[in-house]
Amino acid sequence: MEKNKYYGFPANGNGKKILFANVPADGHFNPLTGLAMHLKSIGYDVRWYTSETYSDKLRKLGIPHYPFNRAFDFSGGEPDDVFPERAKHKSQVSKLNFDLINVFILRSTEYFEDIQEIYQEFPFDLVIADVTFGALPFVREKMHIPAIAIGVVPLTETSRDLGPAGLGLTPASGFFGRRKQDVMRFIADNFIFRKSNQVFRKIFREYDIDPGGSNVFDALTRKASLLLQSGTPGFEYKRSDLGSNVRFLGPLLPYQSTQQRERWYHPKLEQYDKVILVTQGTVEKDPEKIIVPTIEAFRNSNHLVIVTTGGSKTGELRKRYQSDNLIIEDFIPFDDVMPYSDVYVTNGGYGGVMLGVQHLLPLVVGGVHEGKLEINARVGYFKLGIDLKTEKPTPAQVKQSVEEVLKNDTYRQHVKTMAAEFNRYDPHLLCAGYVAELLQGKTPVRTSHSINNDKVLVRN
Repeated sequence: MEKNKYYGFPANGNGKKILFANVPADGHFNPLTGLAMHLKSIGYDVRWYTSETYSDKLRKLGIPHYPFNRAFDFSGGEPDDVFPERAKHKSQVSKLNFDLINVFILRSTEYFEDIQEIYQEFPFDLVIADVTFGALPFVREKMHIPAIAIGVVPLTETSRDLGPAGLGLTPASGFFGRRKQDVMRFIADNFIFRKSNQVFRKIFREYDIDPGGSNVFDALTRKASLLLQSGTPGFEYKRSDLGSNVRFLGPLLPYQSTQQRERWYHPKLEQYDKVILVTQGTVEKDPEKIIVPTIEAFRNSNHLVIVTTGGSKTGELRKRYQSDNLIIEDFIPFDDVMPYSDVYVTNGGYGGVMLGVQHLLPLVVGGVHEGKLEINARVGYFKLGIDLKTEKPTPAQVKQSVEEVLKNDTYRQHVKTMAAEFNRYDPHLLCAGYVAELLQGKTPVRTSHSINNDKVLVRN
């Protein structure tokens, strides 16, 4: 392959100032840390605006932190505790609409006010934030500063080839299937998400920003100077109308220190033929959703079940389940445990799913809320595993699905193909190149390799 032109960029940010920002959730903060540390290492002055929740992590990374001032910090508890009225919304769509308004849209102007104050002390040249960070359109259009959105969730931009985002719909085929998608997009914009769309348009107009005919998903995507999407075209539905500002970066993973550490290991790893890894991440606190059904399905079996709880009710689970074939821990580095595993059971965090693929693990996924619906739909659609299509599967459902992915090599082969595509991308190199071009006043072009109507830059 011809040498990538971005390898020719000087490894020096020349002191240019970059402000990172994120919605206060681990899945929106962690994937950006690797990019931030890389840009810092090549000479950019990198600082970060986010919740106090991440102050210790940023201190350890050596990145100056600007905490929320005017912005409401909702990271301090369970969503239904932080927003008590959320519990009144029982349906999946109703909860999603509530979250769009209260977690994302209403916070956007608060973030913007804080960022304007930060600029007085730190006159940044560029802002990089997760794609759901609602202040990005305000920074670009009112401050006239380039704003890069990082796609830490699957693409939400409207496409004539797909149904509406947010409902977990996979692409339809045939004339009538496509017409149904057209109708669903109309229903989503004008009925399902009508209230959230009205709120976002009202706020945009108050700040003299043209919302256009777009919905809130499109506004966050299209108003960014660039949308750098975590993942690759192979893990995204095909679109003939992919936005001109969209670039795929490859899988974005959290920063990992190069310091030597003792790797996790357990003797039981050698005592069982098959190893099942199960987790719900750090956000989901209720182990009854995925963890307990998986334990119930395989306790006292000939499979080893490794549970990482994210710190939620670990002691309770150990007392409740004392089978020899169980390992229950708060946290185990996935790079340590995944090479021993044969299947990955998860509620479907975006980064965790892609990390599982990179470790060649077929998946069993069960999650609906917090965007999991879209992620898990892709797992099923691309045959990387089985989508349980529920927030609370039964032990029988988990058992049947795990046994299916273990015996059916189709899933492992699809995962292997996807992992090979993932490994062709160098996210940090790509991001640095796009940042350099934006700061030089250029529009980064798509070059080198064409996939899914997008030309992307990949590793040699």
